[in-house]
Amino acid sequence: MHLIEADRHQLDKKLKSYHFDAVVDGTAHVAKDIIDLYEALGSFDEYILISSSAVYPETTVQLYKGDSFLGKNKYWGKYGTDKIEAEKSLLERVPNAYILRPPYLYGPMNNVYWETFVFDCARFDRPFYIPNNGNMKLQFFHVEDLCRLIEQIISLHPKDHIINVGNDERISVKEWVSMCYACLGKTVEFVNVEKDIEQRNYFSFYDYEYYLDVNKQKKLLKNTVPMKIGLQSA
Repeated sequence: MHLIEADRHQLDKKLKSYHFDAVVDGTAHVAKDIIDLYEALGSFDEYILISSSAVYPETTVQLYKGDSFLGKNKYWGKYGTDKIEAEKSLLERVPNAYILRPPYLYGPMNNVYWETFVFDCARFDRPFYIPNNGNMKLQFFHVEDLCRLIEQIISLHPKDHIINVGNDERISVKEWVSMCYACLGKTVEFVNVEKDIEQRNYFSFYDYEYYLDVNKQKKLLKNTVPMKIGLQSA
């Protein structure tokens, strides 16, 4: 392994002499991120962009599919529209690129305060404030499953190039928090919070329930890490 450490916007000719079997881009958020990296690359076989399910507007009919309408989502705002522009910029330059759209990613080294927030509450034996009755459902995807899927794409070169990724089944907020507490050997005490309080003031996720169709992913990855096991590794 050879480390090339650089700013993607100031690569100059650092990459021009290399051929890459695959470029796996997990940090492109805006079109300029794509443009600057693409123009700095030498040759490559595959380009795989980790995009986001935030590209689907909340008004679109669910299940969200890879060919569903893209547009501004009121919960994700500019983050989602920037991802749309990044995808567009990539496909203009690499028409056969692969674009993966995950829901909530979780697992080791997660830099977003999701499951870690619940673990911290459990660690200090705090009750957990839960939105309404806790039945809102969330869709997750373990980072190790994401890596395994990328390996499959590089090996098999599937015909599907826009792929929603995630666990096939969603999980309720209540079940998910209970599993997080159980990872620390704790039993959670829930406090229900009514809708007149802004959810993000006390909970990690927006008051937004959505569902990705992951049938294209399942052609490549038959099984995903069970949530109970995945949380234990987080």
